[in-house]
Amino acid sequence: QVQLVESGGGLVQAGGSLRLSCAGSGGTFSGFAMGWFRQAPGKEREFVSGIGWSGTITRYADSVKGRFTISRDNARNTVFLRMNSLKPEDTAVYYCAADRTTSRLTVRSTSSDYDYWGQGTQVTVTS
Repeated sequence: QVQLVESGGGLVQAGGSLRLSCAGSGGTFSGFAMGWFRQAPGKEREFVSGIGWSGTITRYADSVKGRFTISRDNARNTVFLRMNSLKPEDTAVYYCAADRTTSRLTVRSTSSDYDYWGQGTQVTVTS
């Protein structure tokens, strides 16, 4: 059974940076596309960013393009989300997810396409 554990969340002022990490275990990490989603209070969970098997394919929500960078280290079974120029509207619980897609070129943005989820890490951005 694949397990995902997020870390790196916290409280930061607007304009600051954070790096989230997601450590995976229990599966062949390099065979999963990985995604980051977030959910703010009273809102639906939304796609933030995703990365394909090898890390060469990435995808971002328009709201974070140019500010967030996703990467992965398959040798360490870890995926990262570097968040720069944070805004109060980035405040949410951030979730890591794994997609057992059969294509190395696929990065999906729908939460129901993802098979495994972490518990989430809180990110709070103050103005």
